[in-house]
Amino acid sequence: MTVTVRLARTVKDLLQMAQTEYFNAGHRTCQGCESAMVLRWVAKAAGPNTIVIGATGCMYVANTTYYTTAWALPWIHTQLSGTGSAVVGTAAALKALMDKGKLPREKINVIGICGDLGCADAGLSEVSNALTHTKYSFLILMYDNESSANTDIQETTMTPYGALTTFSPSGKQIRIMKYRWKKNMAAMMVVGHPEVRYVATAIATDPIDLYNKVRKALEIGGPTFIHTLDPCPKGWGYDPKYSHEIGKLAVETGIWPLFEIEDGKFRLTSTSARIARGEVKRKPVKEYIRRQTRFKHLTDEDIEYIQRKVDEMWEKWLIPGLIPLTKELPYPETKQ
Repeated sequence: MTVTVRLARTVKDLLQMAQTEYFNAGHRTCQGCESAMVLRWVAKAAGPNTIVIGATGCMYVANTTYYTTAWALPWIHTQLSGTGSAVVGTAAALKALMDKGKLPREKINVIGICGDLGCADAGLSEVSNALTHTKYSFLILMYDNESSANTDIQETTMTPYGALTTFSPSGKQIRIMKYRWKKNMAAMMVVGHPEVRYVATAIATDPIDLYNKVRKALEIGGPTFIHTLDPCPKGWGYDPKYSHEIGKLAVETGIWPLFEIEDGKFRLTSTSARIARGEVKRKPVKEYIRRQTRFKHLTDEDIEYIQRKVDEMWEKWLIPGLIPLTKELPYPETKQ
C-alpha cells in the first residue's frame, strides 16, 4: 500500500509548504555546511509536533552549545552510539503515556539524527535493533559527511575510496591509505530489516526530493531510515560556496544514487531516475573527484578504477545503487 502524503512537486510548492523555520540561523556549523541544510529541511518537513534526538557528532557540537541551540523543537542529546535506543525509548514512552491517558492521543514525530560514525560505525547495532521495533514510529536520519568531522576529520567506514583524512594521509610509502569501499548503508538497512516500510537516500542539493522523502518516512508508520550525503568544505577540501555544486555532481556522476524503497518497492528518484531512463547522461566521476583536495593525490588510474566501480553499480548491479552483482574488478596497484 502506497502512503498518501501531501508532497511538493515544484519549488513554489516547497516554498508554500515549508515557510516556518524550526532549525534557525545563528548555529555554529561551518560555512557551506550541507548537513545544516539537511537538518533545516528535515525540520521543515516534520513540523512543530516533533521531538529530535541528536547523537554526539558535528551537528550536536555545532548546534547545541551550552545555553544556546538552533533548534526550535524539543531536542535531546544522546551519546555517540545511542541513537537507536534513544528513539525507541522516546517513541515507547510517548505511546505508553498516551495509552494511559496521561498525554492527548496525537501524532508526535520522533526523529533520531546521527552522523556516519555514530550510525554506520559505533551505533550500527543499536540502529539495526531499533529498526526491528515495528510497533513504534520514528525516523532515523544518518547525515553522512564521510568522516568524523567533529574531531577534525577522521576516517570512518563511510569515507570513500582514496580520500585523505587525518587517519588516512597519503605518504611516500603508502599513497592510498583508504583502500576499502564505502558501506552501502541504505541497502543494508532495507535488506536487513524487511519489515521496515520506508528507506531512502537523499541530498540537500535536491530539497524537493529530500523534503518529500522525510514527509513519507514520518507518515508511513513504523521505523524508517534516510541516508543523506552531505558535502563538507572542511573535510572534502573545496571553497564553501561550491557545496551545492559538489552535491549536485555527486548525483550527476552517479556516485550518489537517489532512491527510495516504500513497502518493498524500489524506485530511483529525481536526477537518478532521469539518468536511468536515459534522459540525462551520467557525467564522468572525474568532474566530482577533481573538485576536492581530499582526492588530490589520486592518479588518473585511480580515478578510472572509481569510474569502473560506479559504472558497474549502474550497469551490472541487479538494482542500481541497491543490490550489487559480484563481478570482481581489477584493483589498481599502489606503490609501496
